[in-house]
Amino acid sequence: MLFFFFLIRHYVSSGQQIVMIRYIQQRLRALQDMDYRTFHCKLMPGVAPEKVLGVRTPHLRKLARELAAHDGVGDFLAVLPHDYYDEMNLHGFIISEIKDYDQCLAKLERFLPFIDNWATCDLLSPKAFAIKKNRERLIGDIARWMQSPEPFTVRFGMEMLMRYYLDDYFQPQYLAMVAAVRHDHYYVRMMQAWFFASALAKQWDAVIPYIGERRLEKWTHNKAIQKAIESYRITPSQKERLRAMKHK
Repeated sequence: MLFFFFLIRHYVSSGQQIVMIRYIQQRLRALQDMDYRTFHCKLMPGVAPEKVLGVRTPHLRKLARELAAHDGVGDFLAVLPHDYYDEMNLHGFIISEIKDYDQCLAKLERFLPFIDNWATCDLLSPKAFAIKKNRERLIGDIARWMQSPEPFTVRFGMEMLMRYYLDDYFQPQYLAMVAAVRHDHYYVRMMQAWFFASALAKQWDAVIPYIGERRLEKWTHNKAIQKAIESYRITPSQKERLRAMKHK
């Protein structure tokens, strides 16, 4: 008898999920922009074009805010991975709306392993992480994400460190955390370089020894310098010094 009631609940739940997913896909198709789809696909060579509907980011954000308050949003968040790239992005935006740290973290931990492109990874901006009282907890989770075997989980960890810990919460050991990452994945290495370029703009004195003493892997070293030189936040004299530090 208990097994019978379990099956009933299972099928009811599955039916609700299907209804919610179909509803959301219908909403996304109504927002589809084919020109944007063509343009955006060129930026993501690793994502199959048939998986992209072509919904612009402002529309996704607006829909995410609406759905975050919907009683049935849990049925959508429970299903991973989604059929479409745009659904994955919508999922990420909904998670970003959650202000409770524990709830946000639980949803995020399920989501991160399914990310397979830089755009979905980089759009994540959880409101829970922006709350200052959560910074002490967040740094521990960041350190754990940066040790993940999943490349986009590592990238996400680095990005959160870059976003929240290069200003008032900066500690020199954070530079060592990022420098210690050894990963062959292109988008991990790009984030590593981006982190150090941003760190040069914000914490020059602490970061310049990593460049001057060539503590980074050669490709990352040169890419960090390139991105720093392209930044308006780096002074002309600093740019000249960095140019002289590039690996030939």
